[in-house]
Amino acid sequence: MLDVPRSGSQAATTASHNRNGQYTRSRRAPVQPRTPAQLNVRARQASNAAAWRTLTNTQREGWTSLGMMMTRTDALGQTYTLTGFQAYCSVNNNLAQSGGTLLSDAPALETPTGLSSITVTLTGGVTPAFSVAFTPTPLPTGEKAIFRCSPQTSAGRTFNGDYRVITVTSAAATSPTNILTAYQAKFGTPVTGNAIFVSGSITVGGFESIPFNAKAVAT
Repeated sequence: MLDVPRSGSQAATTASHNRNGQYTRSRRAPVQPRTPAQLNVRARQASNAAAWRTLTNTQREGWTSLGMMMTRTDALGQTYTLTGFQAYCSVNNNLAQSGGTLLSDAPALETPTGLSSITVTLTGGVTPAFSVAFTPTPLPTGEKAIFRCSPQTSAGRTFNGDYRVITVTSAAATSPTNILTAYQAKFGTPVTGNAIFVSGSITVGGFESIPFNAKAVAT
């Protein structure tokens, strides 16, 4: 449909867009699978909210200043900055995910350099294999790589928006990293002919780089 760019819901209608342009659909309540991963995220957000209330005004002001330097892009391609609470959640969620110590005082902004390349080795069948080679290797001191993957999908699919955290490497890890066991625990054994999308990013100090994405088809 031809319309002004918009994204979101109003009353019983949801507006969005894809590669073919703008569209609208009937609004539906999101699915609530209540998986362990979903419950963990909700518990973490509840913990963040409780911890935020215990901060001093000076600490909150520090996070507000940090948030004004952290930019994001919305579904319409517009950039915006974070609130203090959003910055607090972003940094501490990344630290919790990568095994770091949570912070009450806002840190100095860091902008990690992302991975230069990702090469995926993916095999299905009786003897499956799933590993990711990356550069630079080893990673710089103190930096860890976060690898996210999609569920298995059709080999003909070219776009994916569903990435889940599979593993976080140790600091200064050396390539490659084997993610088969971690992937099997979340999505099952890779099936020959199925595609899996892989995303890798660098995290340091609670900040995360732009991801490097790749797609592999199980042979």
